[in-house]
Amino acid sequence: MKRLTAIFTAALAATIPALACTSLIVAKGAGEDKSVFVTYAADSHSLYGELYNQPAADHPKGAMRKVVEWDTGKPLGEIPEPAHTYATIGNMNEHGLTIAESTWGGRHELAGSGMIDYGSLIYITLQRAKTAREALKTMIELVDKYGYASEGESFSIADPDEVWVMEMIGKGAKDKGAVWVARRVPDGYISGHANHARIHTFPLDDPETIYSKDVISFARKQGYFSGKDEEFDFSKAYAVTDFGALRGCDARVWAFFNRHADGMDKYLPWIDRAEGEPLPLWVKPRKAVTAADMKAMMRDHFEDTPYDMTNDIGAGPYKVPYRWRPMTFEVDSVEYTNERAIATQQTGFSFVAQMRGHLPDYMKGLLWFGTDDANTCVYLPIFCSVDHAPHEVAVGNGDMNTLSWTSNFWVNNYVANQAYNRYSQMIPDIRKVQTELEEGIVKDVEVALDQVPFFEDEDARELLQNLADIWAKKATDRYKELGDYLFVKYMDGNMKKEENGQFMRNEYGMPAYPSFPGYDERYYRSIVKDAGERLKVKEIDYK
Repeated sequence: MKRLTAIFTAALAATIPALACTSLIVAKGAGEDKSVFVTYAADSHSLYGELYNQPAADHPKGAMRKVVEWDTGKPLGEIPEPAHTYATIGNMNEHGLTIAESTWGGRHELAGSGMIDYGSLIYITLQRAKTAREALKTMIELVDKYGYASEGESFSIADPDEVWVMEMIGKGAKDKGAVWVARRVPDGYISGHANHARIHTFPLDDPETIYSKDVISFARKQGYFSGKDEEFDFSKAYAVTDFGALRGCDARVWAFFNRHADGMDKYLPWIDRAEGEPLPLWVKPRKAVTAADMKAMMRDHFEDTPYDMTNDIGAGPYKVPYRWRPMTFEVDSVEYTNERAIATQQTGFSFVAQMRGHLPDYMKGLLWFGTDDANTCVYLPIFCSVDHAPHEVAVGNGDMNTLSWTSNFWVNNYVANQAYNRYSQMIPDIRKVQTELEEGIVKDVEVALDQVPFFEDEDARELLQNLADIWAKKATDRYKELGDYLFVKYMDGNMKKEENGQFMRNEYGMPAYPSFPGYDERYYRSIVKDAGERLKVKEIDYK
């Protein structure tokens, strides 16, 4: 019998909590209805799905803001508040500015030693900047003044007019600062990052590319680079390009590109072996990308690609597109990987941010917000003017150790975790309810876009708040019902029979006998291969 041992070294264990997010980008001119899109899946085995919210505020001179590390809750220090801070809802502020991230770690000796961690950098900036360019300026100033406290990060920074990708890494224990580069995604293109540095070579004299003055000289000093300045590759110098960085990270961006652009097969050698041309930072889509496209992409498991997670024996008898951690395993001294798709079981929350500059200020930003696994969640309508998080997604309604049946995160987990056991059988039932809810939400959003601008500003904001509150409760309540339904229907490996939306009963009112769906043929064949002789039904001649 083959010996199976999980690889879970101390170094791997240290990096797993951070290396977990995906952000996809659609620049202006590539999206429907003049939309700019940024997505985010905040993936962590310890992150609770809730919608952060900070109201706008005026601050007296001398007021201080505590800086707390987002990942751990560790206090890092205090910085002065500005005279005024903007309202934020999730990763969007009242002006429609959106910031998302993915961690790539990079060279361990460069872990930041300053005060501002990557999470604080996002949320402080959202309170201080109106536009993507203001956000870049704010982030640079914060890191320059107070230092950077995290590992290598990629940031998506977007407003209704443009999107930038910024990549940053610290300078280690002896210097609290950071080196960084930022590039504007050209209009009409799509981009993305997923836990691996995506900026390779870049133009040194381009108004839409900015970088720290020592981004190249510091790499030379550290011995990471020795070529000509114009040959400098940020990702190659500061990130670690190994199998996990390509197959587990760049592959997710490739899946997005492959869904929306032609000719992406030529980058498969890069994804598999780091051969050929690196995956480009952006590509041009074949047609305009829609909000529905972006939601669907957040639910991707490499379907219909060489990495399709439903096709190998790891999917089990129910074609489950999920793999439990750790990411790699060893058999007979050979290391193997589990695929890492965009949709994953350990998502805390995700969103599709849609920004449109031609709409009134209170509608410029729309956060389609979901909790838990993006594949099975319902994306709720949170406009940038919403002044508080609905109860079902509010901070404090449950946590990772405290179940709350009014929490959207917990009821979504109730549904998803049942499907992880019998995916191919349950997912049609989940899709039916998910689709009904999301179609209803989209219709209400369309009505709001058409009618709300005719109301006075205060009334318009109240209507948008009501829209968020109503759908958060409706989706949460309906998913609790769905979870109950799945539990009853699929109990004990059986499948209860239905008629006209009701579980069937016999003519005497007793529950009808269930069906036994069993397993698929591939699974049965694997059983026969492993234990066929022992399990073979033999003819018995007993007289």
